[in-house]
Amino acid sequence: MRARPRLLHLPAASALALTSTLVASACVLTALPGHAADSLLSQGRPATSSSHEDATLDSAGAFDGDPATRWASAEGHDPEWLRVDLGASATLSRVKLTWEAAYGKAYRIETSPDGSTWTTVYSTTAGDGGTDDLTLSGTGRYVRMYGTARGTAYGYSLYEMEVYGHTGGASPTPTITPTTGGPGVPFGSHKIPYVAGMLRPSGAQATLDQKVVDYYRRWKSAFVKQNCGNGWYQIISPDADHPYVAEAQGYGMVITATMAGADPDAKKIFDGLLKYVLAHPSSITPGLLAAEQDASCKSVNGSDSATDGDLDVAYGLLLADRQWGSSGTYNYKKLAVDRINAIKAGEVNPTTKLMKLGDWTSAGDEYYWISRSSDWMIDHFRAFRKATGDATWDTVRVNHQNLIASQQATYAPNTGLLADFVVDTNTTPKPAPKQVLEDPNDGKYWWNACRDPWRIGDDAVTSGDAKSLAAARKLNTWIKSKTGGDPNKIGIGYSLGGSQISSGSEPAYFAPFAVAAMTDPGSQAWLDALWNKMLNAPFTSDDYFSTSIQLQVMITVTGNHWVP
Repeated sequence: MRARPRLLHLPAASALALTSTLVASACVLTALPGHAADSLLSQGRPATSSSHEDATLDSAGAFDGDPATRWASAEGHDPEWLRVDLGASATLSRVKLTWEAAYGKAYRIETSPDGSTWTTVYSTTAGDGGTDDLTLSGTGRYVRMYGTARGTAYGYSLYEMEVYGHTGGASPTPTITPTTGGPGVPFGSHKIPYVAGMLRPSGAQATLDQKVVDYYRRWKSAFVKQNCGNGWYQIISPDADHPYVAEAQGYGMVITATMAGADPDAKKIFDGLLKYVLAHPSSITPGLLAAEQDASCKSVNGSDSATDGDLDVAYGLLLADRQWGSSGTYNYKKLAVDRINAIKAGEVNPTTKLMKLGDWTSAGDEYYWISRSSDWMIDHFRAFRKATGDATWDTVRVNHQNLIASQQATYAPNTGLLADFVVDTNTTPKPAPKQVLEDPNDGKYWWNACRDPWRIGDDAVTSGDAKSLAAARKLNTWIKSKTGGDPNKIGIGYSLGGSQISSGSEPAYFAPFAVAAMTDPGSQAWLDALWNKMLNAPFTSDDYFSTSIQLQVMITVTGNHWVP
C-alpha cells in the first residue's frame, strides 16, 4: 500500500498582523480579580480503607501520585470505601477517580468534618470506569469514595483518587458567562481545572481567553468553508497535499466543540463538519474517515484512512456529547463509541497495541510495524477508555507512554525529542533510519513530531500523569537551554541530538513548546516569552497547519483544554 506524503510546510512568506478588534459574540467577558487555582490537596495525605486485596494494594497507593500503584479492596464484596484525611477543613471543587479495571458502578463521594458524620456531595449509579473527573461542591477534612455496587465481579480498585479545593479565599470563577441554554463546558468557564502546579501565561484570565477568541475568529474566517454544498462544512488545507484532509476535519471538530460558548455558531459548524465526515467513509473501514478529498470534496488516493484524523474526530464527538448532549440530530456519544471501536479495529496494531499509520497497512506489508509519534495522543486514549469501558485503551495508553520514555532515554537522552516515525515496533523500536514514508528526515524531529510537546503536554497538564510530566519536562528543559530562553531561536526541525535542520520560525515548531513549559514551575518567564511570540507571530490564510496547531496550543496554555 502506498505511503501518504505530507506537503512540506515552508516558512510563511507573507504576514497579516494580528489585531485586537473584538467581534460581537454570544458571551460576556468579565475581568475578574486574580485568584490561585484550586490545589491538589490529597496527594501524600494519610489514607485508610474498608479493606485491601493484599499488602501491596493498600490505600496509600491511590494517593501517592504514581499511576503505576493502586488501591484494591477485597474482591466480591459491597460496600467498600476509601478515605483520605486532608489534615484540615477544605472547600472542595473537584474529585478525580482513575479506576483500574475493577471499578465502581454505584458509588458516592462523601465529606466529613470528623471522620464520623458523612455528607454526600456526589453520587452515581451509572459509573462506567476509566477516569471520573467530578465537579462538585462541599467542605470537610475527610473525603471518601463509598462504593455500593461493583462494576465487575472483583472489587473496587483506584490508581488515583485526587481531591482538589482550597483552604481559604475565593474559588475560581468562570471568566465567560454563556447565554441561557448554552453548552455544558463553555469556553472560558474553566469548569475542568488542570492538576495543581501547572503554569499559565501572566495576565488576567479574561484577557488570555480573549486572545484565544480573537485568534479563533481569524482561523475560522480563513479555514472554515462551505465549498461543496450538501449542508457540509469543511476545514480547507491549502498547504497540504489535498484541499481537504482528515487531519484538518479532526482539528476542526475539536476546535469548534471547545469554542462553544464563545462562538454562537459552534454547534452548527460542528454538525456541518460531522455531516461531511460521515459522507466520506474509508473504503477499508467504513467507520473511519477517508484521508483526502479533492477540490470537489471527492475522496481520492484510495479513500482509506489516516490515524490522526480519526483520533481527533472521535475525540471531538466526545466533546460534543459533553457540550450539547446526544438527543438532537446526531447521537454524538454513539457515533463516538462506534468510531473509537473502528479505530481499535482498523488503526491499532493488534500485536503491539500501538497506533498504525492508517487502516491501509496490514500484516505482511512494509508499514505494519511503523508508528508516527504525532499519533500518540495520550489524553485521547484516556477519553476513549472512559467512553467505551474497554480496558484495551489502558493498554494502548500505557504502551505509548512507555514507548515515549524508551525513545527519549535511548535515542534522545539530552533532548527528549522524538522522531517523526518509529520503525520495528514489534522488536526493538527505533527512529526511522531513512525515508520510510514522507521525507528523508523521517527519523528526525520534523513536520510530524513538531506536535509532540503539545500532545504530550495536553495529557500532562490535565492528568498529572508522572510519565507524561517527565516526558514534557525533558523537552522543556532542553529547548529552554538550547535557545537561552529566546523563542525566536527555535528552528525548523532538529536531529534527535539537537542539531538544527533549518532556520526560520514556524508556529508549528515554537508554539507546542509552550504546553511543555506549563509543566515546569521554574519556566514562567519562558512560557510568557512563548505566549508573546504566538501573539506577535504573522498570520497567513495559506498556512492551515501552523495556525491550527497554534490555536490549539493557545487553548491549552490558557486553561481551556479539557478531557471528556
